Amino acid sequence: MREEIIHLHPAAPAKPPAGQPCNGCGVCCALSTCPVARLRFLQINGPCPALTWDPLVHRYRCGLLSEPARHLRGLPARAVPLARRLMHRWIAAGRGCDCDVDILG
Repeated sequence: MREEIIHLHPAAPAKPPAGQPCNGCGVCCALSTCPVARLRFLQINGPCPALTWDPLVHRYRCGLLSEPARHLRGLPARAVPLARRLMHRWIAAGRGCDCDVDILG
């Protein structure tokens, strides 16, 4: 069993069980990058550079999805809606938690 320390915002929600709806806890993206972020940032281990804390709703968001122009330099404004749709699909947003790590207090 490998133990790793990750640092998350104190107001972040607790990680849901695998398969349950994502609640923006940030655990998965703090541990490793998704396939699309691996291509963009050329890194496998987390935290993902696009992991963004949203203070208004007290949850983490994927910056590649919420702010694609910020993370994909040179992206034309007219391509932002398409980039959002693609990121939504590529990161499997709305599919549920796929992170099966155990969180220790």
